[in-house]
Amino acid sequence: MDPVTPSPFLPVIQLAISPMILMTGVGGLMLTLTNRMGRIVDRTRALAEKVRSAAELDRVHLETQLAILWRRAKMIRQAVTFAGLSMLLSCLLVVVVFVDASVRREFGVELVVTFLASVLCLIAALVNFLRDIWVSLHALRLEVERALPSR
Repeated sequence: MDPVTPSPFLPVIQLAISPMILMTGVGGLMLTLTNRMGRIVDRTRALAEKVRSAAELDRVHLETQLAILWRRAKMIRQAVTFAGLSMLLSCLLVVVVFVDASVRREFGVELVVTFLASVLCLIAALVNFLRDIWVSLHALRLEVERALPSR
């Protein structure tokens, strides 16, 4: 019996799995971010309608809430952009790994730079995600303070 000889690309495929795992995790983050963006858009539309018909006292509060929602939408947009770039760079990393193995030229610096760029984009996405959470809690605090009697 002939032993099965593994393909010379097997180690390359094993190397390419790490960026794919990163993309899977970032994909979950993207799902969360796009859901948050959808909620912000829906809430903004509903609030904008209320602003058009609100009394002056309520109008100031509603406009403040709209401004906060706009800030949040920009943060989530940045987070989605950075997460998407992270995934794109991870895909590019897989391509560079295979090109490196195919042309018999070492792309060590390119691999490291691409991986670091992907991780830095992921960090930027997570920072914007956390900023959005903090701002949303600030908006919630304003709502609670307005609803509760003065202390």
